[in-house]
Amino acid sequence: MDNWSEYVGYLASAFVVASFLLKDIRTIRTINLLGCICFVIYGIYSGMLWPIIIPNGILAVIQIYNILKKN
Repeated sequence: MDNWSEYVGYLASAFVVASFLLKDIRTIRTINLLGCICFVIYGIYSGMLWPIIIPNGILAVIQIYNILKKN
């Protein structure tokens, strides 16, 4: 597996798409969070792709906040 970061990018895309197919908001946020984390990893290991790292890092923090906050 020469370019494993590319596979992480595809996995990230799959998580984000899957999050749109779900109905439970906590599950949506969790799956989307996994996608964001994968995109940050992809961005870092693909040459510090800041346009990918920054928004997905911010979205990951937002998802964590919303998952952990009490309703």
